[in-house]
Amino acid sequence: MDAGNLNAAMEVAIEEARKAEGHGDVPIGAAVFRGEELLSRAGNERELRRDPTAHAEVLAIRAAAEALGGWRLPGTTLLVTLEPCAMCAGAIVLARIPTVVYGAPDPKAGAAGSVLDVLAEPALNHRPQVLAGVREAACASLLRDFFASRRG
Repeated sequence: MDAGNLNAAMEVAIEEARKAEGHGDVPIGAAVFRGEELLSRAGNERELRRDPTAHAEVLAIRAAAEALGGWRLPGTTLLVTLEPCAMCAGAIVLARIPTVVYGAPDPKAGAAGSVLDVLAEPALNHRPQVLAGVREAACASLLRDFFASRRG
């Protein structure tokens, strides 16, 4: 994907983040593409499902695996509005996703370089290419506004 397509693809994840906020979840969204084809999209649903594993990335990965008919996701790109956490980074590695693109860094729980770097861990059998900062301002703004509105 070129830069223009990455920005457009990240917009899909941003739309999912807005939907997540609409049902009380932290506004994080994800989308999985194979080339220009959108395979899946999801937003956080931890509050909605009352499930601590219902992160946007996990839901999008599950849906993409279903769409492709297998647990390996070769030739795909995962776009997510916030740097993946350790759980999601583990799922990315296990799904063999070759490219991960995220918007805003997560200095408290990020596992793609901020706190941990699971995605670059040499001991693991898969290390995706990571591109950070795509639509960073828009992605960070969603989170900043969400938490500001909760504080009062």
